[in-house]
Amino acid sequence: MTSVWRSHVGSPSWAGWTLSCDVITCYNTRMKLTIRRVGNSLGVILPKATLEAWGVAEGDDLELTEHHIRPPGRGGLSHQALDELKRSFAVAVVRSCTPKQIRAQMLANLHRWKNQGTWGPAYDEWRDIAQTEDDGALFAVMLGRDENAVRLRQSMPFVGLLSREEVRKLNEEAGG
Repeated sequence: MTSVWRSHVGSPSWAGWTLSCDVITCYNTRMKLTIRRVGNSLGVILPKATLEAWGVAEGDDLELTEHHIRPPGRGGLSHQALDELKRSFAVAVVRSCTPKQIRAQMLANLHRWKNQGTWGPAYDEWRDIAQTEDDGALFAVMLGRDENAVRLRQSMPFVGLLSREEVRKLNEEAGG
């Protein structure tokens, strides 16, 4: 896995730097790219060493996000990485919501999905967890790393509790 240092605005010291995964490491932590006219469009010229390190050449695609230009993902996230992403959603929900709020959102989503005919087998288990007042059981499946928690997180009904910005940030941090 490759990485690059990225500065937080207003953080002049190393303590303010964070590690962003899946971006190529270089000795220059920052490089100024000049926007140039290319025909009727505008573009940037990337150093040959960077293109070689990324394994891309003329005609290949790059991914552009709000904060990065990077090589395309190679086949998406692994099962383990995808579960870690889903677990990071759960952690963010637990940090920002009470168990009562989480249960209410879960039950509302489950009710809506059942009425829409999109009911899956795991939803019965989630409904049972949401209808109890056992916070330990709720947090165990939301945050656990055991096989049952991983399986249930594949169908997590607590969506809608995080802002789009929070979800975008977590997806970007995961490389998705």
